[in-house]
Amino acid sequence: MKQKLNVPQSRALADFLPTITIKAKDFAHEITNSNINRCDMRTEAGITREHVQNNQEVGKLLVKRNIQPEKLPAA
Repeated sequence: MKQKLNVPQSRALADFLPTITIKAKDFAHEITNSNINRCDMRTEAGITREHVQNNQEVGKLLVKRNIQPEKLPAA
């Protein structure tokens, strides 16, 4: 992703992501946090699975709304 957006290796990717991408990642993260607490998740594997699933679902929502994060220009 850094290469695609021409982000220098020494810089954080988040400094170059469009706001909607940052908000989508943050939303997925908060869903994960909520479900970790609600479901009393304790294993790294379970939390990782939850995190990946939430990111995939938020990504699907963006695509459904005709927003393709991979095609957005750097901020």
